[in-house]
Amino acid sequence: MTATSKSNATKSDTNSGIALYQRIRNDIEGRILSGEWPPGHRVPFEHELMDSYSCSRMTVNKVLSGLAATGLVERRRRAGSFVSRPKVHSAVLQIPDLKAEVENRGERYGYKLLDQQKRAALRVDKVRLGVDLRTPVLALRCRHDAANEPFALEDRLLNLKAVPDALQQDFSTLPPSTWLVDHVPWTEAEHRISACNADKPLAAVLKVDEGTACLVVERRTWRNGEPITAVRLVHPGPLYDLMARFTPSS
Repeated sequence: MTATSKSNATKSDTNSGIALYQRIRNDIEGRILSGEWPPGHRVPFEHELMDSYSCSRMTVNKVLSGLAATGLVERRRRAGSFVSRPKVHSAVLQIPDLKAEVENRGERYGYKLLDQQKRAALRVDKVRLGVDLRTPVLALRCRHDAANEPFALEDRLLNLKAVPDALQQDFSTLPPSTWLVDHVPWTEAEHRISACNADKPLAAVLKVDEGTACLVVERRTWRNGEPITAVRLVHPGPLYDLMARFTPSS
């Protein structure tokens, strides 16, 4: 083969590689955008795509990396690639009902009460909820799911002096956030937004890798100066964000 022939062959292979990369990407995007592959669907493994398209691992990796960069797929270490679930966009100052938010984006909502304790307020409760020691409180820990996957871990304190009716509710079937939004008025709220990396116990509850970035939303509400509730919600980072629109102050 002459130098010219070699050059032409290399150029042809390069052009073919570019076309093949785009064809693989178009195929996967088409299946996702058409709904054929719904949120949470596992994309074929790299070796499966290599066999299907008779291409190199480099080409497949480039396709999946590009899809991940656009947010269409989520790559999970050791598990593969999955069609991304849409994020919930929640206004920063809104008091959200997680059940309603999940259902509004077209996904099946799930809920599980992990722990419930009625107790006299401890020192840590006094700091967190702002009540006197020995004030009766209800401590709840529960998990919210979206499309059969963990969406949030909720750790909540309720001031029973302010909301005694909470003791009559069956929180094994009714999420506390839903009950509060529907039944308990409030006059003031405070949000604190931060991030954490999932430790081993949190990773187990949220079914993510240890060290995964998580969004933490802490909120306290009052009614005419009396504390009602303090809640800490931890979301897997890729599933939730917070947004607000502002106008210039006068």
